[in-house]
Amino acid sequence: MKNQNTPPSLGVVIGRFQVDDLHEGHLDLLSEVAHTNTQLLIIIGLSPCRCTVYNPLDYDTRRRLLLEYFPQAKIAYINDVKSDILWSETLDNIVTKYAGNSKVTLYGCRDSFIKYYHGKFPTQELLQRVIVSGSSIRKRIAEQSQHSRDFRAGAIWYAQNQYPQAIPTVDIAILNKNQILLGKKLKEDKYRLIGGFAQPGETYETSALRELFEETALQATDIAYEKSFYINDWRYKSEVNKITTLLFSITSWNNIPKPGDDIHELQWFKLSNLTCPQIVEEHLEMFSYLVNKYGE
Repeated sequence: MKNQNTPPSLGVVIGRFQVDDLHEGHLDLLSEVAHTNTQLLIIIGLSPCRCTVYNPLDYDTRRRLLLEYFPQAKIAYINDVKSDILWSETLDNIVTKYAGNSKVTLYGCRDSFIKYYHGKFPTQELLQRVIVSGSSIRKRIAEQSQHSRDFRAGAIWYAQNQYPQAIPTVDIAILNKNQILLGKKLKEDKYRLIGGFAQPGETYETSALRELFEETALQATDIAYEKSFYINDWRYKSEVNKITTLLFSITSWNNIPKPGDDIHELQWFKLSNLTCPQIVEEHLEMFSYLVNKYGE
């Protein structure tokens, strides 16, 4: 940073810094701003989502990382919000708190916050001489485990700091009057409804239609939502996260049923003749619901 005889100036950098160590691109940008101004303010972006693929590190972890390289810098944070106008107003309030009588400049690169900023301070776009992908760094880290106490402690911290989740799945009752098509997995002796995990970016109806086709080769021409159920899945018995399934029904389709994916066998049953011992335990509540609604 410049000496004390230089007119006071505050250089502001806003970023996420979601990496295990500052890379060359970070260091190049921050060093240039620190050299150009008498004070450096680094504002860390905070996502409302905690411990995610793109936002794995908390604020304090990133603050400590930045201070290792720039111990004289001021560090603050700003929460993500939906409105660029509100975000810009919040940013201005944060910067004003640190500015005093300093001349303020907000710095960013070509793909930075600048195009979303609607505040009162001048901005300056810096040439990004070194381009490093934070996503590729996180992906590389995820592809290998490390044999150290710190690594194990970090993994535990990450798991413990996630919000509890309801894990969404879908199940499909394939109905033909009083009959229902059920599947059996390899090495299982009981039958189950067709279904599986909902996928990101899909509606539950889309997930249900996808699972239906993958496990039976059927393409539904109608689909109706029935009800949601808590699933006491053995895999999550000792976990905080639990499965909630959305049950759908179909009564018309194209193609002939053919087992696929992890379904080894398909069989038609009369709802009135099915008994609880024939159904996997986690589907018994859905089975009772279907018998009461559709069984003769």
